[in-house]
Amino acid sequence: MANGRIEPLRLNAGELVIQAVMGQIAHPVGRANPYRIGQDGVPRVLPGTGGISLNCRIGDPCVGLAADHVEPGVSLHNNGREIIGAANGPNMALLTSACVGNPARVVSGPATGAVGMVTGKHGGADHVLVDFDKKTLYRLNIGDKIQIYSCGMGLQLPDFQQITVTNCAPGLLRRWKPRAHDGVLEVRVTHMVPAAIIGSGLGKNNVWRGDFDIQLFDPPTRRRHRLDTLRFGDLVAVLDSDARFGAAWRGGHITIGVVIHSDSTTAAHGPGVTPLLTGPASCLRPVRDSDANIAYIYQRRAVLPPRARQPLAGRTVSAKPPVRQQVSTFREKMAFT
Repeated sequence: MANGRIEPLRLNAGELVIQAVMGQIAHPVGRANPYRIGQDGVPRVLPGTGGISLNCRIGDPCVGLAADHVEPGVSLHNNGREIIGAANGPNMALLTSACVGNPARVVSGPATGAVGMVTGKHGGADHVLVDFDKKTLYRLNIGDKIQIYSCGMGLQLPDFQQITVTNCAPGLLRRWKPRAHDGVLEVRVTHMVPAAIIGSGLGKNNVWRGDFDIQLFDPPTRRRHRLDTLRFGDLVAVLDSDARFGAAWRGGHITIGVVIHSDSTTAAHGPGVTPLLTGPASCLRPVRDSDANIAYIYQRRAVLPPRARQPLAGRTVSAKPPVRQQVSTFREKMAFT
Protein backbone atom coordinates (compact mmCIF):
# COMPACT_ATOMS: atom_id res chain seq x y z
CA MET A 1 0.00 0.00 0.00
CA ALA A 2 1.24 3.46 -0.84
CA ASN A 3 2.07 5.72 2.08
CA GLY A 4 -0.90 7.83 3.19
CA ARG A 5 -3.22 6.20 0.69
CA ILE A 6 -6.72 4.83 1.33
CA GLU A 7 -7.41 1.80 -0.82
CA PRO A 8 -10.50 -0.41 -1.26
CA LEU A 9 -10.56 -3.50 0.94
CA ARG A 10 -9.87 -6.73 -0.91
CA LEU A 11 -11.84 -9.89 -0.03
CA ASN A 12 -11.55 -13.48 -1.24
CA ALA A 13 -15.32 -13.48 -1.85
CA GLY A 14 -14.92 -15.32 -5.18
CA GLU A 15 -13.66 -18.41 -3.34
CA LEU A 16 -16.60 -18.69 -0.94
CA VAL A 17 -19.41 -21.23 -1.16
CA ILE A 18 -23.07 -20.25 -0.74
CA GLN A 19 -25.00 -22.99 1.04
CA ALA A 20 -28.60 -23.16 2.23
CA VAL A 21 -29.20 -24.01 5.90
CA MET A 22 -32.52 -24.01 7.72
CA GLY A 23 -34.07 -23.58 11.14
CA GLN A 24 -37.47 -23.28 12.76
CA ILE A 25 -38.62 -20.35 14.86
CA ALA A 26 -37.83 -21.53 18.38
CA HIS A 27 -40.31 -21.40 21.24
CA PRO A 28 -39.04 -19.75 24.43
CA VAL A 29 -37.96 -22.42 26.91
CA GLY A 30 -38.96 -22.13 30.56
CA ARG A 31 -36.74 -23.28 33.42
CA ALA A 32 -37.79 -25.45 36.36
CA ASN A 33 -37.50 -22.36 38.58
CA PRO A 34 -39.02 -19.23 36.97
CA TYR A 35 -36.87 -16.89 39.08
CA ARG A 36 -33.49 -15.52 38.04
CA ILE A 37 -31.37 -14.43 41.01
CA GLY A 38 -29.70 -11.19 39.98
CA GLN A 39 -26.14 -10.14 40.75
CA ASP A 40 -27.80 -7.71 43.18
CA GLY A 41 -29.49 -10.60 45.03
CA VAL A 42 -32.98 -9.76 43.76
CA PRO A 43 -35.10 -12.61 42.31
CA ARG A 44 -37.03 -11.68 39.16
CA VAL A 45 -39.31 -13.38 36.63
CA LEU A 46 -38.44 -12.02 33.16
CA PRO A 47 -38.73 -12.82 29.43
CA GLY A 48 -35.67 -14.65 28.10
CA THR A 49 -34.34 -16.31 24.97
CA GLY A 50 -36.30 -17.70 22.05
CA GLY A 51 -39.54 -16.90 20.27
CA ILE A 52 -40.44 -13.77 18.31
CA SER A 53 -39.63 -10.43 19.97
CA LEU A 54 -42.11 -8.04 18.39
CA ASN A 55 -40.85 -4.78 19.93
CA CYS A 56 -37.11 -5.53 20.08
CA ARG A 57 -35.17 -5.20 16.84
CA ILE A 58 -31.66 -4.23 15.81
CA GLY A 59 -31.25 -0.52 16.44
CA ASP A 60 -33.28 -0.61 19.67
CA PRO A 61 -31.72 -0.19 23.15
CA CYS A 62 -30.58 -3.48 24.71
CA VAL A 63 -29.97 -2.07 28.22
CA GLY A 64 -32.63 -1.24 30.79
CA LEU A 65 -35.28 -3.67 29.53
CA ALA A 66 -37.42 -5.76 31.89
CA ALA A 67 -35.83 -8.81 30.28
CA ASP A 68 -32.86 -11.17 30.52
CA HIS A 69 -30.94 -12.33 27.42
CA VAL A 70 -33.83 -11.36 25.13
CA GLU A 71 -33.01 -11.89 21.45
CA PRO A 72 -34.21 -9.22 18.99
CA GLY A 73 -36.44 -10.28 16.10
CA VAL A 74 -36.66 -14.02 15.49
CA SER A 75 -34.77 -16.87 17.19
CA LEU A 76 -34.02 -19.96 15.08
CA HIS A 77 -33.14 -23.49 16.11
CA ASN A 78 -32.96 -26.63 13.95
CA ASN A 79 -34.78 -29.37 15.84
CA GLY A 80 -33.74 -32.14 13.43
CA ARG A 81 -31.78 -35.15 14.67
CA GLU A 82 -29.02 -36.96 12.80
CA ILE A 83 -28.09 -40.65 12.79
CA ILE A 84 -24.55 -39.76 11.69
CA GLY A 85 -22.30 -37.91 14.13
CA ALA A 86 -23.82 -35.74 16.84
CA ALA A 87 -27.57 -35.96 17.33
CA ASN A 88 -27.83 -32.15 17.23
CA GLY A 89 -25.68 -31.97 14.08
CA PRO A 90 -28.26 -30.04 12.01
CA ASN A 91 -28.46 -27.25 14.58
CA MET A 92 -24.67 -27.13 14.99
CA ALA A 93 -24.39 -26.75 11.20
CA LEU A 94 -26.98 -23.95 11.23
CA LEU A 95 -25.19 -22.21 14.10
CA THR A 96 -21.76 -22.52 12.48
CA SER A 97 -22.77 -21.66 8.92
CA ALA A 98 -25.00 -18.62 9.41
CA CYS A 99 -23.09 -15.33 9.19
CA VAL A 100 -24.16 -11.82 10.15
CA GLY A 101 -25.58 -10.18 7.05
CA ASN A 102 -26.74 -13.40 5.32
CA PRO A 103 -30.24 -13.19 3.77
CA ALA A 104 -32.93 -15.37 5.37
CA ARG A 105 -36.19 -16.31 3.60
CA VAL A 106 -39.39 -17.59 5.22
CA VAL A 107 -40.34 -20.89 3.52
CA SER A 108 -43.46 -21.92 5.49
CA GLY A 109 -46.44 -20.29 7.16
CA PRO A 110 -48.40 -17.12 6.39
CA ALA A 111 -45.27 -14.98 5.85
CA THR A 112 -43.78 -17.32 3.19
CA GLY A 113 -41.49 -15.40 0.84
CA ALA A 114 -40.58 -12.63 3.29
CA VAL A 115 -36.83 -11.95 3.46
CA GLY A 116 -34.89 -10.96 6.55
CA MET A 117 -31.24 -10.85 7.64
CA VAL A 118 -29.08 -12.79 10.11
CA THR A 119 -28.03 -10.49 12.96
CA GLY A 120 -26.09 -12.80 15.30
CA LYS A 121 -25.61 -16.12 17.08
CA HIS A 122 -26.37 -16.83 20.73
CA GLY A 123 -24.29 -19.55 22.39
CA GLY A 124 -25.78 -21.65 25.16
CA ALA A 125 -29.25 -21.17 23.73
CA ASP A 126 -27.67 -22.16 20.37
CA HIS A 127 -29.95 -19.82 18.43
CA VAL A 128 -29.40 -17.96 15.17
CA LEU A 129 -31.05 -14.51 15.24
CA VAL A 130 -32.83 -12.99 12.24
CA ASP A 131 -34.33 -9.53 11.74
CA PHE A 132 -37.56 -8.97 9.81
CA ASP A 133 -39.63 -5.85 9.30
CA LYS A 134 -42.37 -5.24 11.86
CA LYS A 135 -45.23 -6.31 9.57
CA THR A 136 -43.55 -9.66 8.93
CA LEU A 137 -42.82 -10.21 12.63
CA TYR A 138 -46.56 -10.07 13.38
CA ARG A 139 -47.34 -12.61 10.63
CA LEU A 140 -44.75 -15.18 11.69
CA ASN A 141 -45.62 -18.23 13.80
CA ILE A 142 -43.55 -20.30 16.21
CA GLY A 143 -42.31 -23.28 14.19
CA ASP A 144 -42.25 -21.53 10.79
CA LYS A 145 -39.22 -22.57 8.74
CA ILE A 146 -36.63 -20.05 7.64
CA GLN A 147 -33.88 -20.81 5.12
CA ILE A 148 -30.59 -18.94 5.34
CA TYR A 149 -28.27 -18.52 2.38
CA SER A 150 -25.02 -19.00 4.24
CA CYS A 151 -21.87 -17.33 2.93
CA GLY A 152 -18.87 -16.21 5.00
CA MET A 153 -17.04 -19.28 6.25
CA GLY A 154 -13.52 -19.04 4.83
CA LEU A 155 -13.70 -15.27 4.34
CA GLN A 156 -10.25 -13.65 4.43
CA LEU A 157 -8.64 -10.25 3.90
CA PRO A 158 -5.64 -10.86 1.61
CA ASP A 159 -4.00 -7.54 2.55
CA PHE A 160 -4.49 -8.14 6.30
CA GLN A 161 -3.66 -11.78 6.91
CA GLN A 162 -3.12 -11.17 10.64
CA ILE A 163 -6.82 -10.29 10.98
CA THR A 164 -9.18 -13.25 11.41
CA VAL A 165 -12.73 -12.92 10.08
CA THR A 166 -15.51 -14.94 11.74
CA ASN A 167 -19.32 -15.01 11.48
CA CYS A 168 -19.24 -12.25 8.87
CA ALA A 169 -20.91 -12.16 5.45
CA PRO A 170 -18.90 -10.51 2.63
CA GLY A 171 -21.81 -8.12 2.13
CA LEU A 172 -21.46 -6.84 5.69
CA LEU A 173 -17.84 -5.85 5.10
CA ARG A 174 -18.77 -4.13 1.83
CA ARG A 175 -21.46 -2.06 3.55
CA TRP A 176 -19.47 -1.49 6.74
CA LYS A 177 -16.61 -0.18 4.56
CA PRO A 178 -13.49 -0.67 6.72
CA ARG A 179 -10.67 1.51 5.35
CA ALA A 180 -7.19 0.29 4.57
CA HIS A 181 -5.00 3.24 5.58
CA ASP A 182 -1.20 3.10 5.86
CA GLY A 183 -1.17 -0.61 6.53
CA VAL A 184 -3.91 -0.39 9.20
CA LEU A 185 -7.55 -1.42 8.82
CA GLU A 186 -9.78 1.30 10.27
CA VAL A 187 -13.17 -0.04 11.35
CA ARG A 188 -16.15 1.99 12.58
CA VAL A 189 -17.58 1.08 16.01
CA THR A 190 -19.98 2.66 18.50
CA HIS A 191 -18.16 1.68 21.72
CA MET A 192 -14.76 0.65 23.09
CA VAL A 193 -15.07 -2.12 25.69
CA PRO A 194 -12.29 -3.23 28.10
CA ALA A 195 -11.67 -6.98 27.96
CA ALA A 196 -11.61 -7.10 31.77
CA ILE A 197 -15.42 -6.91 31.91
CA ILE A 198 -16.06 -9.77 29.46
CA GLY A 199 -17.84 -12.58 31.29
CA SER A 200 -19.92 -15.50 30.01
CA GLY A 201 -18.45 -17.02 26.85
CA LEU A 202 -14.86 -17.17 28.04
CA GLY A 203 -13.29 -20.62 27.93
CA LYS A 204 -14.76 -21.81 24.65
CA ASN A 205 -12.35 -22.96 21.94
CA ASN A 206 -14.12 -21.17 19.07
CA VAL A 207 -16.34 -18.15 18.41
CA TRP A 208 -18.22 -19.60 15.43
CA ARG A 209 -21.09 -20.89 17.54
CA GLY A 210 -22.09 -18.08 19.81
CA ASP A 211 -21.10 -14.96 21.68
CA PHE A 212 -19.55 -13.56 24.85
CA ASP A 213 -21.15 -11.15 27.32
CA ILE A 214 -20.28 -7.63 28.49
CA GLN A 215 -20.79 -7.25 32.25
CA LEU A 216 -22.44 -3.96 33.27
CA PHE A 217 -22.45 -4.34 37.05
CA ASP A 218 -19.78 -1.71 37.84
CA PRO A 219 -21.42 1.75 37.45
CA PRO A 220 -18.20 3.80 37.02
CA THR A 221 -16.91 1.46 34.29
CA ARG A 222 -20.31 1.40 32.64
CA ARG A 223 -20.50 5.20 32.55
CA ARG A 224 -16.87 5.71 31.56
CA HIS A 225 -17.31 3.61 28.41
CA ARG A 226 -20.93 4.70 27.75
CA LEU A 227 -22.05 1.06 27.90
CA ASP A 228 -25.47 2.09 29.20
CA THR A 229 -26.19 3.35 25.65
CA LEU A 230 -25.64 -0.01 23.92
CA ARG A 231 -28.17 -1.05 21.25
CA PHE A 232 -28.96 -4.31 19.48
CA GLY A 233 -26.82 -4.35 16.34
CA ASP A 234 -24.10 -1.98 17.58
CA LEU A 235 -20.64 -2.81 16.26
CA VAL A 236 -18.25 -2.63 19.22
CA ALA A 237 -14.51 -3.07 19.82
CA VAL A 238 -13.21 -5.13 22.76
CA LEU A 239 -9.72 -3.90 23.65
CA ASP A 240 -6.99 -6.37 24.68
CA SER A 241 -9.02 -9.30 23.34
CA ASP A 242 -7.96 -12.14 21.02
CA ALA A 243 -10.90 -14.20 19.70
CA ARG A 244 -9.24 -16.34 17.02
CA PHE A 245 -9.77 -19.58 18.94
CA GLY A 246 -12.25 -18.44 21.59
CA ALA A 247 -12.44 -15.20 23.54
CA ALA A 248 -9.32 -14.55 25.61
CA TRP A 249 -7.66 -11.56 27.28
CA ARG A 250 -4.50 -10.65 25.32
CA GLY A 251 -2.80 -7.28 25.45
CA GLY A 252 -2.26 -5.48 22.17
CA HIS A 253 -5.10 -7.28 20.38
CA ILE A 254 -8.62 -6.19 19.45
CA THR A 255 -11.86 -8.03 18.78
CA ILE A 256 -14.70 -6.30 16.95
CA GLY A 257 -18.20 -7.77 17.05
CA VAL A 258 -21.93 -7.06 16.97
CA VAL A 259 -24.27 -6.79 19.98
CA ILE A 260 -26.82 -9.60 19.64
CA HIS A 261 -28.90 -9.93 22.82
CA SER A 262 -30.10 -7.83 25.74
CA ASP A 263 -28.57 -7.13 29.11
CA SER A 264 -28.86 -9.66 31.96
CA THR A 265 -29.35 -9.46 35.70
CA THR A 266 -27.26 -12.60 36.28
CA ALA A 267 -23.63 -12.45 37.47
CA ALA A 268 -21.03 -12.65 34.64
CA HIS A 269 -23.71 -11.98 32.02
CA GLY A 270 -24.78 -8.93 30.01
CA PRO A 271 -25.29 -7.82 26.40
CA GLY A 272 -23.91 -10.52 24.08
CA VAL A 273 -21.35 -9.91 21.32
CA THR A 274 -20.79 -12.17 18.30
CA PRO A 275 -17.16 -11.66 17.10
CA LEU A 276 -16.55 -10.57 13.51
CA LEU A 277 -12.91 -9.42 13.32
CA THR A 278 -9.94 -10.04 15.60
CA GLY A 279 -6.27 -9.22 15.27
CA PRO A 280 -3.28 -7.22 16.56
CA ALA A 281 -3.90 -3.57 17.39
CA SER A 282 -0.97 -2.76 15.10
CA CYS A 283 -3.14 -3.53 12.06
CA LEU A 284 -6.73 -3.21 13.36
CA ARG A 285 -7.88 0.22 14.52
CA PRO A 286 -11.42 0.94 15.77
CA VAL A 287 -12.83 4.40 14.97
CA ARG A 288 -15.80 5.79 16.91
CA ASP A 289 -19.02 6.34 14.94
CA SER A 290 -22.44 6.43 16.63
CA ASP A 291 -24.02 5.20 13.38
CA ALA A 292 -22.00 1.96 13.32
CA ASN A 293 -25.03 -0.27 13.78
CA ILE A 294 -26.07 -3.00 11.35
CA ALA A 295 -29.64 -1.65 11.25
CA TYR A 296 -28.25 1.62 9.88
CA ILE A 297 -25.59 0.00 7.68
CA TYR A 298 -28.24 -2.16 5.96
CA GLN A 299 -30.89 0.59 6.13
CA ARG A 300 -33.33 -1.84 7.68
CA ARG A 301 -35.04 0.79 9.84
CA ALA A 302 -34.58 4.11 11.58
CA VAL A 303 -32.06 3.68 14.38
CA LEU A 304 -32.77 5.21 17.77
CA PRO A 305 -30.00 7.60 18.89
CA PRO A 306 -27.83 6.36 21.77
CA ARG A 307 -29.46 7.09 25.12
CA ALA A 308 -28.19 6.12 28.57
CA ARG A 309 -30.43 3.59 30.35
CA GLN A 310 -29.84 2.05 33.77
CA PRO A 311 -29.61 -1.75 33.84
CA LEU A 312 -32.32 -3.58 35.75
CA ALA A 313 -29.88 -5.25 38.16
CA GLY A 314 -28.91 -2.80 40.89
CA ARG A 315 -31.88 -0.54 40.25
CA THR A 316 -33.86 -2.09 43.12
CA VAL A 317 -32.38 -1.46 46.56
CA SER A 318 -33.91 -3.33 49.47
CA ALA A 319 -35.00 -1.00 52.24
CA LYS A 320 -33.09 -1.34 55.51
CA PRO A 321 -34.69 -0.53 58.87
CA PRO A 322 -33.28 2.46 60.76
CA VAL A 323 -30.42 1.79 63.19
CA ARG A 324 -32.57 2.61 66.23
CA GLN A 325 -35.18 0.08 65.18
CA GLN A 326 -32.49 -2.59 64.74
CA VAL A 327 -31.13 -1.92 68.27
CA SER A 328 -34.62 -1.98 69.74
CA THR A 329 -35.41 -5.27 68.03
CA PHE A 330 -32.14 -6.78 69.33
CA ARG A 331 -32.92 -5.68 72.92
CA GLU A 332 -36.40 -7.07 72.68
CA LYS A 333 -35.03 -10.41 71.55
CA MET A 334 -32.49 -10.46 74.39
CA ALA A 335 -35.22 -9.60 76.90
CA PHE A 336 -37.40 -12.37 75.57
CA THR A 337 -34.64 -14.96 75.93
